[in-house]
Amino acid sequence: MTTTAPPDNAPARTEGPTGGAVGARRAFSWLLIVAGAAGLLASWVITLDKTKILEAEARGETFTPGCSLNPIVSCGNIMESDQASAFGFSNPMLGLVAYGIVIAVGVTLLSGARFPRWYWLTFNAGTVFGVGFVTWLQYHSLYTINSLCLWCCLAWVATIVLFWYVTGFNMRKGFLPCPAGLRSFAGEFHWVVPVLHIGVIGMLILTRWWDFWTG
Repeated sequence: MTTTAPPDNAPARTEGPTGGAVGARRAFSWLLIVAGAAGLLASWVITLDKTKILEAEARGETFTPGCSLNPIVSCGNIMESDQASAFGFSNPMLGLVAYGIVIAVGVTLLSGARFPRWYWLTFNAGTVFGVGFVTWLQYHSLYTINSLCLWCCLAWVATIVLFWYVTGFNMRKGFLPCPAGLRSFAGEFHWVVPVLHIGVIGMLILTRWWDFWTG
């Protein structure tokens, strides 16, 4: 028998440690798909440009990615840094897998699928790793490499949005224990925290190179 996924903006209730499987409303499913697609696009473009850089180096030439616009917005500097291969391979390869999984989850939810508590918490753990990793990359981009990559920024935004919305979803469903007031806030003002988070990153970028932007 097919069941319809309950809306995730319904009154909050705690599922408890052994709560049943739950689905998600269409808006949340589409958010996963769109954010995952944005991250996947960024990862794919960076992978292509990184490959072209390596091919050019093998020929003794230099390849400049199209998103290298000036000394600050210079994707090439980011792609050739040590931080771009934090785990011994190009970071975008990790993104190709991770964002692909996010899209798959979104599509599955859109079809009416329901997942148990452990699944949602595992998904949430993945977004925690993702937002932690991009925060580390943001720090090095701004203060070590001293350059920005526009495609990386797109992946940052996608990851931040995914982290906060998945966390908020788990709070509303009772999978993550939290006070009732915080659960209510996560349901009614779910957009506030990700917007503030992205705004803080934007302000850091603005102030880091204030003289360049205003010169």
